[in-house]
Amino acid sequence: VQLVESGGGLVQPGGSLRLSCATSGFTFSSYAMRWYRQAPGKERESVATINNTGGSTNYADSVKGRFTISRDNAKNTVYLQMNSLKPEDTAVYYCNAPFSPVKGSWGQGTQVTVSS
Repeated sequence: VQLVESGGGLVQPGGSLRLSCATSGFTFSSYAMRWYRQAPGKERESVATINNTGGSTNYADSVKGRFTISRDNAKNTVYLQMNSLKPEDTAVYYCNAPFSPVKGSWGQGTQVTVSS
């Protein structure tokens, strides 16, 4: 099982980034996917969830209206479009399949830093 996050970087407040998570080793199209983030000194928190078909999404209140989760089942990849970024969005971002047999598998994450 592999989950490989990418797309992070340094961006100014108000900017945008698009994160990707390429997966392999499990039946991606059968399971919901979730983006999490972990800021220094804080616990990992759920950011956005998408069901297996992409027809239903859910967001943390802190990112509603700014972030959009999507998926491409043909590419076994989940995305997180992040707009209007704020310094408090600074964290390492991870993807996971929380309701799957591989929910214990995590990637290395991708660092997002929002700073002027």
